[in-house]
Amino acid sequence: MTAPRKERAEHKPLAVIKVGGDILLDDRQCIGITKNILRLVDNNWRVVVLHGGGPQVSEMQSRCGIQPRKVAGRRITSKADLVLVKQVLCGQVNVDLVAVLQAQGVNAFGCHGASGKLIVAARRPPIRVSGGGLELIDFGEVGDVTAINTTLLGRLLAADQIPVIASLGINHSGEVFNINADTTAVQIARQMSARVLIFVTSIGGIFKDIKDPASRFAHLDAVTARKHIDNGIIVGGMIPKVEEALSLLESGVDTIAITDSRDAEAFSSIAAGKRNHGTLITAH
Repeated sequence: MTAPRKERAEHKPLAVIKVGGDILLDDRQCIGITKNILRLVDNNWRVVVLHGGGPQVSEMQSRCGIQPRKVAGRRITSKADLVLVKQVLCGQVNVDLVAVLQAQGVNAFGCHGASGKLIVAARRPPIRVSGGGLELIDFGEVGDVTAINTTLLGRLLAADQIPVIASLGINHSGEVFNINADTTAVQIARQMSARVLIFVTSIGGIFKDIKDPASRFAHLDAVTARKHIDNGIIVGGMIPKVEEALSLLESGVDTIAITDSRDAEAFSSIAAGKRNHGTLITAH
């Protein structure tokens, strides 16, 4: 009886959910994440959750007298910063999120990228980034994903666990790196052949005027999204989210969306291709 059940599980569609740290500061959003995930599971989806923790890390840095440094929405991580990142992401944010999910009936399995070499990474060399000018930026203890342990993730999913992953990576020498959670979510979605990738943010989408909810872009194609980056409509931390989404469109992921979690039907609606929640990004 066990083997057929496992085979069916492996053929369920996969949704990768990336949760921003700002969402985890809002009780309503946290409960909404749980309800949305339960709806997906009830609709026969497998789910992997990856979370950030930027606001929580910045708060801890301030407490320790360390000034957070970012370029175009991307965090620069010194060795001292990395100590706090590990403590906050794995020791605070991950545990708290798993606890909320478990309390609402989600079988969440908390882990981080160094667990079982779940996320293998290499130190990022100095690079130019969109919105960061022409200078090469050294991001310090920051890594770029080189491999995802899809076998381990697959086994967790087959055991009816929902992996809840803190975005750290490790190389083969045991060095740990801070990794952009948006980038990592994209790599997991690509290598796990996910059907849906959802970025959950407190803003809940892309807007022409952030103060006007009616100005929400329900849908953006690749050309328009790049144009909005160039003309300053898409700014700050939304830039890497959109750029990572665009890089994924040719990898077989059907739907990429930016939304919030206040409506318990949001994720399922997006998975069905509807445009009544957040902003969907497609190739055309």
